[in-house]
Amino acid sequence: DSFGTGKYGDDALAKAVETVFDLRPTAIIKQLDLRKPIYRKLASYGHMGREELGVEWEKTNRTQELLACFQK
Repeated sequence: DSFGTGKYGDDALAKAVETVFDLRPTAIIKQLDLRKPIYRKLASYGHMGREELGVEWEKTNRTQELLACFQK
């Protein structure tokens, strides 16, 4: 829910996410590299602004793919 602040509607955003990302549990684990032992560091100080941890979920490398969903 974008609480009415998005440029695109929530349904369109959801469809774009479903198109670009593989949302199966195993795929999410692989895409986000969730088996990497970084959780102790994350638990101590969180992940916001901590680029040295290299957490996958902070990357914006799929932006163009998402934007392309709205160009159709």
